[in-house]
Amino acid sequence: MKIFNLIIKTFAFLVTSIPLTFAQNPNIRLNQVGFYPNATKIAVWVGDKQEAFFILNTTKKDTVLKGKLSPQRINTISQKTTQIADFSDLKKEGNYQLVIPNIGVSYTFEIKPNVHREAAIASLKAFYFQRASTALPEKYAGKWHRPSGHPDDKILIHASAASQQRAEGTFISSPRGWYDAGDYNKYIVNSGITMATLLSVYEDYPEFFKKFEANIPESDNKIPDLIDESLWNLRWMLTMQDPNDGGVYHKLTNPSFDGMVMPNAATKPRYVIQKNTIATLDFAAVMAQASRILQGYKKELPGLADSCLNASMKAWNWAKENPKVVYRQNEMNKTFDPDIVTGGYEDRSDADEWIWAATELYITTKDENYYKAVTLYPDKPLSIPTWNQVQLLAYYSLLRNEKNLTELAKKDIPNLKKKLSDFGDELLLGVENQAFNTVLGKTAKDYMWGSSSHAANQGIALLQVYKINTNKKYLTAALGNLDYLLGRNATGYSFLTGFGSKQVMFPHHRPSEADGIKEPIPGLLSGGPNPGQQDKCVGYPTKIADESFLDVTCSYSTNEIAINWNAPMVYLTAAIEALQKKF
Repeated sequence: MKIFNLIIKTFAFLVTSIPLTFAQNPNIRLNQVGFYPNATKIAVWVGDKQEAFFILNTTKKDTVLKGKLSPQRINTISQKTTQIADFSDLKKEGNYQLVIPNIGVSYTFEIKPNVHREAAIASLKAFYFQRASTALPEKYAGKWHRPSGHPDDKILIHASAASQQRAEGTFISSPRGWYDAGDYNKYIVNSGITMATLLSVYEDYPEFFKKFEANIPESDNKIPDLIDESLWNLRWMLTMQDPNDGGVYHKLTNPSFDGMVMPNAATKPRYVIQKNTIATLDFAAVMAQASRILQGYKKELPGLADSCLNASMKAWNWAKENPKVVYRQNEMNKTFDPDIVTGGYEDRSDADEWIWAATELYITTKDENYYKAVTLYPDKPLSIPTWNQVQLLAYYSLLRNEKNLTELAKKDIPNLKKKLSDFGDELLLGVENQAFNTVLGKTAKDYMWGSSSHAANQGIALLQVYKINTNKKYLTAALGNLDYLLGRNATGYSFLTGFGSKQVMFPHHRPSEADGIKEPIPGLLSGGPNPGQQDKCVGYPTKIADESFLDVTCSYSTNEIAINWNAPMVYLTAAIEALQKKF
């Protein structure tokens, strides 16, 4: 013990006697933003076995905590070894670095209340930067201000979308909405899960969002900024419903992707494309959920809640009359011109969309015919939500609205709670042995296209289970996945632009590439590791699943951004901020 203390004291003297930047070691991985005073605090050392660590106050240059690193763990994906540094006992606010003798120091981090608030605000503000059909003034966008692009007031009816009332080549107006990802097109299917996630975090934490401002043009009104921002996309979605029959177009798009130019320089003709069952059901679900939330803002938004519900029911009826209209882009292109080669969002199964739409309409209307319209509880394992797997969104909504359900649905709630709790326990299984002590990463399959959003959506699932039983282990695990996103991972990157010492700088995002500004737009969640490397970019460091990441604009398979990835980041950061006193 005396030798151990001597090493600590000697190295502390050395570290405080030289510029800390020269002693920094990027293989010490941790949340580069910081930690709550009373929450779990973990860092991970990747490398050969070491014995000790200590925490240094970077302001006072003194040691505030000493500890031992855990036994080594093996990363089952890469076979590299890690050790855990748990410094949860440090609760005092301040700026710190973690030091490993003879190895180096970590990036600086902060301990304080509300430590993730700015990240949560930026994640929401990112949607403002994705707005179509409007200029972004410097007052709100700072140095990333830009002129308006894509007025979308003269959108062509594509041949695949033509009807008797809306002939091929005629125009409709379909402004607003968010650019979907790094490209400038707008997609109903991906808007579905995006809107649901944003509306759900408001439903779960309404009081929190009353004082949550992101400096958008609507910030001075009496509606929370999260709702105001969501309305920009909601109003666009309403224009994507054919008023003649209730069907919903799949997307609004160029025939092909734009180059890496600013929105106002992207002037190709744009089309609405084929109505189909899944897009229409996604629309129905979103509009039903929006309707019940907007009931609380009837004075500020007269008639909108009713319009959303009417649109939802009309969409449901169209889907019932057209239950098997699928979107298959390549097949469509054999019949209709021009060919469309932008994002397909082709879903192979509609069972989950029927469950979701029926559930949201039931909750909002209390009409039990919706609850009985489909098999709501099929006998199959639960899956983390994605744009093409939305079943769990229905269950989240049922649980958060439990008190307002009719007896028909209430009798199913105990089984649903057990099913979701068991799912949460599956997520937690073996986490204490994982290389980075996170739920994400137990299998290489976690690292698919958009793996960052998978981490965030796992966190949301754990928070839903926490709401059921208030066991802090679920809350702590959700925070662990946020730590992953902000630096405690196999790449060492913070995947949220604008945050962290080693942050993503070159996302696949047209405005960030074309605006001439060094820093990317802040608050964008990079897709994260993906061993598929579908973009064929040069420079990937490895094919190892959890390290397969490239911070270059070319890498759309690991470094693109997308609205359905940012939405769970908003949920996770904001919810944990709202719950921070529970740690």
